[in-house]
Amino acid sequence: MGHPPLEFSDCYLDSPDFRERLKCYEQELERTNKFIKDVIKDGNALISAMRNYSSAVQKFSQTLQTFQFDFIGDTLTDDEINIAESFKEFAELLNEVENERMMMVHNASDLLIKPLENFRKDQIGFTKERKKKFEKDGERFYSLLDRHLHLSSKKKESQLQEADLQVDKERQNFFESSLDYVYQIQEVQESKKFNIVEPVLAFLHSLFISNSLTVELTQDFLPYKQQLQLSLQNTRNHFSSTRQEMEELKKRMKEAPQTCKLPGQPTIEGYLYTQEKWALGISWVKYYCRYEKETKTLTMTPMEQKPGAKQGPLDLTLKYCVRRKTESIDKRFCFDIETNERPGTITLQALSEANRRLWMEAMDGKEPIYHSPITKQEEMELNEVGFKFVRKCINIIETKGIKMEGLYRTVGSNIQVQKLLNAFFGSNFTFIILTGSSLC
Repeated sequence: MGHPPLEFSDCYLDSPDFRERLKCYEQELERTNKFIKDVIKDGNALISAMRNYSSAVQKFSQTLQTFQFDFIGDTLTDDEINIAESFKEFAELLNEVENERMMMVHNASDLLIKPLENFRKDQIGFTKERKKKFEKDGERFYSLLDRHLHLSSKKKESQLQEADLQVDKERQNFFESSLDYVYQIQEVQESKKFNIVEPVLAFLHSLFISNSLTVELTQDFLPYKQQLQLSLQNTRNHFSSTRQEMEELKKRMKEAPQTCKLPGQPTIEGYLYTQEKWALGISWVKYYCRYEKETKTLTMTPMEQKPGAKQGPLDLTLKYCVRRKTESIDKRFCFDIETNERPGTITLQALSEANRRLWMEAMDGKEPIYHSPITKQEEMELNEVGFKFVRKCINIIETKGIKMEGLYRTVGSNIQVQKLLNAFFGSNFTFIILTGSSLC
């Protein structure tokens, strides 16, 4: 059975399912690496130990026969079936000449040992280095993200912006490491089909033609050899043609990772933190969430299992979603939801401001309503001073504030906005308007 394919879009989500599929590829890589070591070891024994040649061929034959290729996808092409059965065919050929003594050609090591060793060191070794970098960057990113999410919203704006930039930089670095690792491990998975088989094929061909007693067997082997070479060439051609497409896809994912969503996938998915209240206080629990917009279903899978109990996914039906006011909670990137299944409000924390916007957009989230402190009807009606204030604001925006942060399109500092509101609703705002004093 083949492994499920790895998609570049999974690198951005880094879901548990993606990690499980990646683990299958890593196990296959270790199995292939062990197999190559066995072939190299057994091949050297075959070359150096002529006195035990017969037993060495038997062991080498058994080693080849025990290996089975795993391919990506559920169905195999004729060429892949031919390649998958190649080692079995090789083993049967070796068993036929088990009792025949033959001399090893002088270049047998160049034909067999060096190509496999180079593939193991250059390709598999390089893939393991990519894995170390992927794990190191992932550990650094999630460690930084955990610290970042615990930052108080009361810190200075400049400190928060600097922290945001640092998290975005580490996120991009981790995402690129993930893309490079997935690309490399799939490249090894595909290229091993010919990079492993071809040296063995060349070695066997040299082995058979070096002994006059095997001429007849060599003639019988040629048709299959030609058929296998054709399958290998077809596989190599297919690999070359799809490699460029993979590089283009990886490049597009680097440029716009959030826009690459596969059809049939949930509206949005990713990690969220949920505020949970306990007898001894409040804690934030990490969940992997999937939201389906059509059915308004939010599936939450806990990442931190409680001792003695295995928690499964929780399906909730969304009623409404609203952004959490910044001043109402000592956490950033929060929003509230209500569901049919759970009473009360559920407070969720996204991974960043951009991430929160994506969740709220998918859930048709609303902005919080700010109530005016004015309660009397006469205080809510504009007088001449009020109209003068409005005209003055319009004039300032048209002349100076079009490009100023917080006045036109770019959201301003919450501290500055609150200061303006306090000044406007204060008892001395009439003096400010009449004298032209600055509110900032």
